[in-house]
Amino acid sequence: MGHASVGTLIVGGGQSGLAMSRHLRARRLPHLIVERGRIAERWRSERWDTLVANGPAWHDRFPDKTFEGVDPDAFASAHQIVDYFVEYAREHNAPIRSGVEVVSLRRKPDGGFCAETPDGDIEADKVVVATGPFQRPLVPDLVPATAGVVQLHSCGYRNAAQLPEGAVLVIGAGSSGAQIADDLRKAGRQVYLSVGPHDRPPRRYRGRDFVWWLGVLGLWDAKAAQPNREHVTIAVSGANGGETIDFRRLAARGVTLTGMATRFADGAIGFAPDLARNIALGDANLRATLDAADAYAAREGLDLPEDRQAREIPPDPACMIDPLSQLDFVEAGVRSIIWATGYALDFDWIRADVFDDRGRPIHDGGVSKVPGLYFLGLPWLTRRASPFIWGCWHDAEHLARHIAAS
Repeated sequence: MGHASVGTLIVGGGQSGLAMSRHLRARRLPHLIVERGRIAERWRSERWDTLVANGPAWHDRFPDKTFEGVDPDAFASAHQIVDYFVEYAREHNAPIRSGVEVVSLRRKPDGGFCAETPDGDIEADKVVVATGPFQRPLVPDLVPATAGVVQLHSCGYRNAAQLPEGAVLVIGAGSSGAQIADDLRKAGRQVYLSVGPHDRPPRRYRGRDFVWWLGVLGLWDAKAAQPNREHVTIAVSGANGGETIDFRRLAARGVTLTGMATRFADGAIGFAPDLARNIALGDANLRATLDAADAYAAREGLDLPEDRQAREIPPDPACMIDPLSQLDFVEAGVRSIIWATGYALDFDWIRADVFDDRGRPIHDGGVSKVPGLYFLGLPWLTRRASPFIWGCWHDAEHLARHIAAS
């Protein structure tokens, strides 16, 4: 590539980078996207085989393009999502260079930025960091490599066949952990699932999807309670055609639930005595969502069908009544651990004083204090919807206006 110069450099060729490009192109602002892998790389190489979107196709999309060949109420698969973004980039002639990694970004003394890549430097007047929230997999330093079990982060899990025979411990009960545990159960594995605090909304209620309710209740537009708020663990899934995640029913199907993993010693992992409490908090979140939905329907005079089944709570399974305090890997036949424990941000390559003491960017709606440096696609960037497909579109439009005016 050699030395290059551009008005605005977008780092990242996923949903955020493509949304940013679309809004800059609409304003005829010259720009370039660089992506270290391929378009939507994480959807290609860091997702398990049976993954589907957590929102229906009518919702989880850009406003100017629908999913082809996917029922609006269905949940697109990972490969359909990749196809969607590849086609979107083609339709809008997105100026993207794949296989180009920015290893260092610094501000030039005379203004603007210099992005160093293995293929040469790129100078830019402005830079949008659109690398998303899934940057560095988080794996707690809890179980040593000498424990004799295979350990994978959820981004490395594809299917049960890649794991050695035997039981599997899944740690983390958000969308990824719950879906992977069920995937392993269907493959005939004995599964242990460590459940921490979480929100547990209904998949559908009174004939409307959960994402619709969040919209009319104003929750997608909710602002962060504090700057750089962490993403909330939400147990919601589009798997199996879309169903409310219920850990009690998962246990009834054969998954053993445990509390949060806290320690490891002498070949056994220990759990906190918090399983019942964590599930009760999830139940409370479910009821609160249903109550808010009922109040909205009554206030607006909506003629929606009743749905008493949504409030039914199955009996507590044996693993909740008498929860495990520890799990001996040899005795239980556990030979694999899947860490569904989320991600951390990784901006070490950016040489600028725009981060707090935890390495999170300091910004106002994605606009940093360094003139010309922007962030896009992060949790709670401007509101709850920010890291999602439709949310980053909204934020990209805001940044494009700022870029055009500066």
